[in-house]
Amino acid sequence: MNKEKVKKLFEYARESIKATFHNHKFKPEKVPAGLKEERGVFVTLTLNEQLRGCIGSTSQAPVWKSVITNARSSAFSDPRFQPLREEEFQKVIIELSLLSEPEETSLKDIKEGDGVIINQGLFSALFLPQVWEQLPSKEQFLSHLCTKAGLSPDCYTERETVFKKFKVEAWKEKTPGGSITRV
Repeated sequence: MNKEKVKKLFEYARESIKATFHNHKFKPEKVPAGLKEERGVFVTLTLNEQLRGCIGSTSQAPVWKSVITNARSSAFSDPRFQPLREEEFQKVIIELSLLSEPEETSLKDIKEGDGVIINQGLFSALFLPQVWEQLPSKEQFLSHLCTKAGLSPDCYTERETVFKKFKVEAWKEKTPGGSITRV
C-alpha cells in the first residue's frame, strides 16, 4: 500500500479515537478506492514506548473500517488497560499492521519475522511479527504464545496444535499525529 493511502488510514485511526472522547462515531465522507481492499488489521498504541493497547483481527474486512474499529477498541476496550484518557491521547504513537492472509504451516517452517497464530481446540492466540523483538528465540516466542492462548507453555510441541503464519506491512508514527515510517 502506498504512503498516501497509509497516511489516510492514520488520519482515520486518530479521528476515530478523538471522536469517541466526544461521544461521536467517526465515519469518513468519502473513502478512497484503495482503502476498500479487504485485509486483517491490528492497531497498536504506545505511550512512552510502552504498550498502551493493541486490538486487531485477521478477518478480511475493508481496511478502512478495520482501522477505525480497531483504533477505537485499542484505545478504549483492550482488557489489559484502562480506557485511554484524552490527555494521554496527545502523546500516543499509533502503529498499523496490515496482515497478509494467514496460511497453515508446520512448526519447523516458523521462523523469526513471521506472524504466528496457534490453535488447539477452542484455544487460540496470535503474535504479530514485531513480538520477535521482545522474544527473539523461537522457543521463547512460541512458549509465550501458548501461554497467551491459555495453554501450557510447551503446547507448540503437541501434535494437536495447528499453526498459521502471516506477514505484515507495518507503519508507525514518528511522533503523535506526525509523519509515518515503515517498520
